[in-house]
Amino acid sequence: MTTKVTVGELIARVLEAHGVEDIFGLISIHNLPIADAIGRREKINFVCARGEAGCVTMADAYARFKGLGVALTSTGAGSGNAIGSMVEASNAGSPVIHITGQVEKEYLDRDASFIHEANDQLGYLKSSSKAAFRILSPEHAVGMVREAIRVATTVPKGPVSIEIPIDVQATTIDLPAELSYVGAMQLPEAPQEAVDLVAEQIKSAKKPILWIGGGCLEASAEVTKLANMGIPVVSSTHARGVLPDSHPRSLNAFHNSSAVEELITDSDVCIVVGSRLRSNETKTYSLKFPANLIQIDATPMAQQRNYAVKHFFCAEAKSFLQRVNEQLGDISKVDADYDERIKAAKTFAIDALETQLGPYADICYSLRKALPNDGILVRDITMSGSTWGSRLFPVNEPLKNIHSLAGAIGLGLAHGIGTAIANPDKKTVALVGDGGLMLGIGEIATAIQENTNLVLLVMNDGGYGVMRGIQKQYFDGRQYYNELHTPSFVALGEAMGCKSYKAESLEEFDTTINQAMKEEGMSVVEVNMTAIGPLNFAGPPQKKLY
Repeated sequence: MTTKVTVGELIARVLEAHGVEDIFGLISIHNLPIADAIGRREKINFVCARGEAGCVTMADAYARFKGLGVALTSTGAGSGNAIGSMVEASNAGSPVIHITGQVEKEYLDRDASFIHEANDQLGYLKSSSKAAFRILSPEHAVGMVREAIRVATTVPKGPVSIEIPIDVQATTIDLPAELSYVGAMQLPEAPQEAVDLVAEQIKSAKKPILWIGGGCLEASAEVTKLANMGIPVVSSTHARGVLPDSHPRSLNAFHNSSAVEELITDSDVCIVVGSRLRSNETKTYSLKFPANLIQIDATPMAQQRNYAVKHFFCAEAKSFLQRVNEQLGDISKVDADYDERIKAAKTFAIDALETQLGPYADICYSLRKALPNDGILVRDITMSGSTWGSRLFPVNEPLKNIHSLAGAIGLGLAHGIGTAIANPDKKTVALVGDGGLMLGIGEIATAIQENTNLVLLVMNDGGYGVMRGIQKQYFDGRQYYNELHTPSFVALGEAMGCKSYKAESLEEFDTTINQAMKEEGMSVVEVNMTAIGPLNFAGPPQKKLY
């Protein structure tokens, strides 16, 4: 006998068949058939976010660990609230499925002023996603959702939106037999001559250097083998930990240090793997690479996008580097003089940043000591996050330093929640500024309701510290619109129902951060930056603005 189910229940069953354990969302009159099915079936945990931006950002962070994140939002203004978070997921290459409702088919695209209607919702979803689909046929729903998941999880990965009219969600049809994952589309292997060329370039080079990005997150073993051969490695901030910072040939993410720049420029071959060569990591594309620049990337769109390259090969990072390593065998490129230069460049970069940071270098190392080795730092775009959080804080495994790739403030708390839910057995620290936190302050309630294993570390300087630094550096010191009224975050945390602490000195920070690490569930640590002293920061390196 055929089982009859609603399309809303079909969506729930497809997600279950794909191993989805958690969904981040807000219920709405235009997504209730889906939410109701999830609730009735009791097989997926529904995380009640306080805003659409928050739930998609949580799904983004969750996807970086679990391989797929799912968010459910309302339609119209509700789906519009999620767009900034979809842009972030696109920049991060996160496989997120964003499901939104839609008005009834009869009123679609008629500008009928139907409640929750938005002009060309599908258009703005497409512009902020890897792809976007509209399900109009109930019978086609399963196939389209399976296709959306396949697209999201195919390298280069990214978020995919699905809009489903409310009457389609409520339609009852026969339950199809096949609901499970069809598998990501695999990139064709690069030709052997590409592997031969890269291997030969490494063999013949006297001063090779490797630059890695987020495409190498699953290629730690391959990158480490190349480093062990004698090749120094510079990473994007997204790729921190792919090669442990503790490795003697790791140059961390010190790509803007003059000593590391010199190593890059002087190299006789620079191999860029899985990196977009983003503007803030190349001084707005002014960093000088050698003429012998080779790039490997999963999308042909990367070819000549930001830099002229001598050779470009379209390939997935891990498999390509595996083949290169097989070709190289057990050769050694270790050179004592080159190793001394690598060590000196790294030491110079660390010393310079510690000098710039002053007392905040101590806060960085105090946090590192307090956070368990398997703990995860999630950082918002804030002065602390963009200085010691992004470069000085030691990272020895991939996906231990989570942040916004799009450079937007306000995502840190929601990223922290998604990270904590994906890693319930690990302590997560969400490093945020007082200005950025206010964009999603309500998600503190989500973190507490979900009993997340999270420390919210609030660096409070009473405003937009990043903007102060940029205005000081590029606008002759003129300061406008960067002072903000802020609450007591300790009082706010306590009002929300979690243990909260305040630190006004380095000694107090060391004590409070260790206390917070011992708390079960959510806790808040507020740092009074005015009491501790200034953090010298001029914003990302860039050309003169005017």
